[in-house]
Amino acid sequence: MTHRTLARAFAIVGIASLALTACSSDSGEDTSAAGEETTTEESAEVVSTDCEPPQATPGAAPVTTPLKIGTLLPETGTLAFLGPPEVAGVQVAVTEVNDAGGVLDQPVQLITGDSGDTTTDTANVTVDRQLADGVSAIIGAASSAVSLKVIDKISSAGVVQFSPANTSDQFVCYPDKGMYFRTAPTDVLQAQALSQLITQDGAQRVVIMALNDPYGTGLAANTVEDLEAAGIPSDQIKTIVYDPNAQSFNAEVDQANEFSPDAVAVIGFEESAKILSRMHEVGIGPSDGMLVYGTDGNMGNALGEGVAPGLLAGMKGTTPLTDIGPDFENRLKAADPALIDFNYAGESYDAVVITALAAEQAQSTAGVDIAANIIGVTRDGVKCTTFADCRDRIRAGEDIDYDGVTGELAFGPAGEPSVGSYGSLEFGPDNTLQTTDYIIVNEA
Repeated sequence: MTHRTLARAFAIVGIASLALTACSSDSGEDTSAAGEETTTEESAEVVSTDCEPPQATPGAAPVTTPLKIGTLLPETGTLAFLGPPEVAGVQVAVTEVNDAGGVLDQPVQLITGDSGDTTTDTANVTVDRQLADGVSAIIGAASSAVSLKVIDKISSAGVVQFSPANTSDQFVCYPDKGMYFRTAPTDVLQAQALSQLITQDGAQRVVIMALNDPYGTGLAANTVEDLEAAGIPSDQIKTIVYDPNAQSFNAEVDQANEFSPDAVAVIGFEESAKILSRMHEVGIGPSDGMLVYGTDGNMGNALGEGVAPGLLAGMKGTTPLTDIGPDFENRLKAADPALIDFNYAGESYDAVVITALAAEQAQSTAGVDIAANIIGVTRDGVKCTTFADCRDRIRAGEDIDYDGVTGELAFGPAGEPSVGSYGSLEFGPDNTLQTTDYIIVNEA
């Protein structure tokens, strides 16, 4: 059937598509002078996700060699703070699958690897090594822009790419041969959650500062649309798109200040620390009384460690997050006792379990066979919540519906959740995060 329509107006300068936007931020070079204004909303690019997403074609004969899973997660780079919980989630899942007897009665083999970020070629090097090692699935990347650098190579090799954290809308209709999946909901949904936070606080004049890559511009555009739908006039919303590799963000922050906002949303990665420090210098930081919001790319305790004490007090934000409960947190901490954040840990865990269950359903560890069964094991069957229970039901001939630690998944044709759970987060006086609530949103 035709996938749901989610046409979005992208408020970015120029006629380049999001793919070209991603390329412009992948060079690692500062393409503008330090402090030079990058872009503002002067034209609109409409991106439609109304399509028939490609589906994988199973192979002619099953493969029964041990399942090998690789990881492409940020051990270094701008999203390195997301690496530890994602790595822990994968490790816990692989351990529990193997403790339950493995896949097709053989232990899963885990081959770990770093994704780096868009300023390096780390992801390509990792993918080349893992493909040579014969992996059937790769968990990652965390960054949408990094995934776009390797998605063609992975899908062409007949290997599943399963991201726990990609949120860009660009993947919905991407020609990935049906080999790409994600457990993170799209930014169409996160934008709804972020807009709810902003409007519930009574904001009427909003600046959105977004990094120039598919994640930043896509989430910004969706947020603008939702804010307008909530009743904020378009001329009371200003979008400022910046180069995340710039040496200074003074001009962009000064431009935001000149707009006289009552709320500022910062959609970025580790460079957000510099932006927020400059915001404080000009009197529009969260500790200055301004309503300031972040999203999953920066809402981690690492952000608080990168700025002056107390500077983030009162800053709110969203990240895909489910109330995973103390039991799962303890299982994660057993894998990594130093863990302090849990962002995308559940999504990483579920990506591994779904991959393992799809292999059981296919009775094959070939990537194309796994891909052809991933959507089916997440919907329209008998509910089950653990690998062992779901695996036993598959072997008994039952059609299963795996609901993971992240809750209901119900993958749609594009291989992604149709329900999004977000943590409503807030920084305290000591620059540490607390989860204050959960926001559940559904696709329209």
